[in-house]
Amino acid sequence: MTFTTLIGAAALRDLVGKPGITVIDCRFDLMDPEGGRRAYLQGHIPGARYADLNRDLSAPITAASGRHPLPTPDEFAGTLARLGVGRATQVIAYDDSAGAFAARAWWMLRWVGHPAAAVLDGGLKAWVSEGGALQSGEEMPLPAAEVSHLSARADATAVIGSAELERRLSDPAFLLIDARAGERFAGTVEPIDAVAGHIEGAVNHPFSANLGADGRFLPAPVLRQAWERRLAGRSPAQVAAMCGSGVTACHNLLSLEVAGLHGAKLYAGSWSEWIRDPHRPIARGA
Repeated sequence: MTFTTLIGAAALRDLVGKPGITVIDCRFDLMDPEGGRRAYLQGHIPGARYADLNRDLSAPITAASGRHPLPTPDEFAGTLARLGVGRATQVIAYDDSAGAFAARAWWMLRWVGHPAAAVLDGGLKAWVSEGGALQSGEEMPLPAAEVSHLSARADATAVIGSAELERRLSDPAFLLIDARAGERFAGTVEPIDAVAGHIEGAVNHPFSANLGADGRFLPAPVLRQAWERRLAGRSPAQVAAMCGSGVTACHNLLSLEVAGLHGAKLYAGSWSEWIRDPHRPIARGA
């Protein structure tokens, strides 16, 4: 069985350690960038390899980019090879942040044409609560010939850039969805970026709305009903997802996929790129 959106902890326990399975630990703390790796070394799912948001799932910041620009497909293919991901590998990503960072890895794998990728539903907490073991320390290096490299091609239709987004904002058929918390969207609180507020015309759908009280994704029919209300008759192909830097936006894209609504794009630059140009329209308030 191939997992392409979510996987439960019980199902993962049956796969860990088997050939063709790669588990990626995506824990990260925006306020303490080395915190995720420290947590990984203290205890992780057996065999998991660590992917750092800044170093492995992003390219260096430029004067025009947001805080987490996408790497080139070639760069990401190299990262995947180091993590043990080949053409036929089933990948499972997890974190301890309700999937906020694991969803970025999931989306990037799909972006480079690797659909056999899933997020551990409920993350590390669910793994431990199901009796899953942890191991500490660094991962072992892979034998040089173990991984067949992925081709370095990416789906250009899966992303939208700032210039295209600015053109499309006036189109009533288009919908821009911001995954940040309500207070950041409204501009009443901004702990990270230099400017508070949101892109004029965007609507707010905090990624936390995809989750139940247990930190797991809501059932697919519940998610579909919520998204259909949000889309208000629009096709998912007319939707772009954003957040502060193109990370938690992927959580909404994963939620849409779980709901069976395919084709939404990622605005990878998101708010932190949008505000690089002071002439771009911004708004405040709910």
